[in-house]
Amino acid sequence: MSRNIFLIGLMGSGKTTVGRALARKLNLRFVDSDHEIESRTGATIPLIFEIEGEQSFRQREADVIRDLTRQDGVVLATGGGAVLNEASREYLKTRGTVIWLRASVHNLLQRTSLDRNRPLLRTADPRKRLEELAVQREPFYREIADLIVDTGRPNVQSLVQSIMQQLELRHGTDRADPATSSATMPAMNQNAATDRPTSFSGNTTTLKVDLGERSYPITIGQSLLGDVDGIAAAVKGNRVAIVTNTVVGPLYLAQLKASLKAAGKSVTEVILPDGEEEKCWPNLMRIYDVLLAEKCDRKTTLIALGGGVIGDMAGFAAATYMRGIPFVQVPTTLLSQVDSSVGGKTAINHALGKNMIGAFYQPQAVIADIATLNTLLARELSAGLAEVIKHGAIIDLPFFDWIEANIGQLIERAPVALAYAIRRSCEIKAEVVRQDEREGGLRAVLNFGHTFGHAIESGLGYGNWLHGEAVGCGMVMAANLSHRLGHIDAASLARLTSLVQAAGLPVRAPALGEQRWLDLMEVDKKNEGGAIRFILLNPLGTPLITTVPKDALLATLKDCT
Repeated sequence: MSRNIFLIGLMGSGKTTVGRALARKLNLRFVDSDHEIESRTGATIPLIFEIEGEQSFRQREADVIRDLTRQDGVVLATGGGAVLNEASREYLKTRGTVIWLRASVHNLLQRTSLDRNRPLLRTADPRKRLEELAVQREPFYREIADLIVDTGRPNVQSLVQSIMQQLELRHGTDRADPATSSATMPAMNQNAATDRPTSFSGNTTTLKVDLGERSYPITIGQSLLGDVDGIAAAVKGNRVAIVTNTVVGPLYLAQLKASLKAAGKSVTEVILPDGEEEKCWPNLMRIYDVLLAEKCDRKTTLIALGGGVIGDMAGFAAATYMRGIPFVQVPTTLLSQVDSSVGGKTAINHALGKNMIGAFYQPQAVIADIATLNTLLARELSAGLAEVIKHGAIIDLPFFDWIEANIGQLIERAPVALAYAIRRSCEIKAEVVRQDEREGGLRAVLNFGHTFGHAIESGLGYGNWLHGEAVGCGMVMAANLSHRLGHIDAASLARLTSLVQAAGLPVRAPALGEQRWLDLMEVDKKNEGGAIRFILLNPLGTPLITTVPKDALLATLKDCT
């Protein structure tokens, strides 16, 4: 098996910087195709463009790609336009693992604005030119990429760690040099569901939700609840109130309290009943009651220790107590680790609609301890996988492909697979939230499956189906509607349905009755002017926000119930 790794992406995406760091980690040789062209010709890239033109440069580039991909054990950073040549695409695709380093045009422009060695950006409107290049090249990047890594605001060490974890999942440790692979890439454990997850000890990943002054870190790793220094860094004040429930409290409250006290914090606790049906006004009042009785002030940090229900309620309490106090998310379910703890959406339910009363309020930090997933019921784990599948289905088709290939590992709770699924899901959601914090447009795509799903939860009564179960079934219904309207083909519908089913989630909706379905879906935060708006697929891996003909919607309801 070839050990080659080929990095592709637009100019400024970080191919050279990441490539050098990755090559060092894997004990491979780093090569940059542009540098190789300059070495062979004795001229700079801008000079070649000026004297010979782009067509001649592209032929030189194709010759270099042909020669370099013949070698073994290299990390190759290609030029942004290398994928335009059909032969080069074939060499890259067949002679190694192709990684697309992806970044937004905004970030690319920031990184290249002062670089005078970019002949294609010598124009009056570099932003427009980058947008044109993205439209031209991204289909080719997607065509040949084995992995996609969003560089955003790059932390090189974090990016390299993410790439190495993904390579491990695709190829095993033979990708790296045998002398270093066991130290840098934890091996997959087929019996991980019953073993203590020690393979990630010391292997912690930190992401950033980039919201300017409201930015915050997401820390993902093993045994984080016992990390006194990490807990102390996340909780700034000296006083803490932990909100948890009757299921999570007995498992993790004592450990978190011990870490907080070791860090010199004073701790108050609020223990609520468990269940979606408990996400209500009376229990919100119970949080306020304790905070007021204990004379908690504006510098008290509220910590949500639990799943999505606790995170939503504690976040709403933090947003409104004394008009806002610091808030830290410590999610203990897969669903909350990959979705609800990130992005600052907080709420309680109303009898007429789910999450209809709430606020946007960002936490100061998210601490996702993967070890807490060992105590999840299988049904709860499956519910979390619904949100993982959602992220791949709407935004990242290679991630969807990866989930299909690794669904067995995820069900078995293999630590490496779970860590990657959580990380990639958080990366996707963090980037969407960065672009649309308050759900003014783009962020609505994260509600794929939720219009149907929320109707199921409300129609059956909160708690009868788990949120993730309703979303999983809702995604199948949304995919059915997408197919009915010609946005996806039958094979894509079958793929999504099979994956949802393989995750242990329902794919048939309850028979609520046609009018009841419509009434419930009309109470949805995405709707405008009385029209029901759906998140559909167009195609698989790409979202579409739209209204739909009533006859198509009724046909989907009939087909899926």
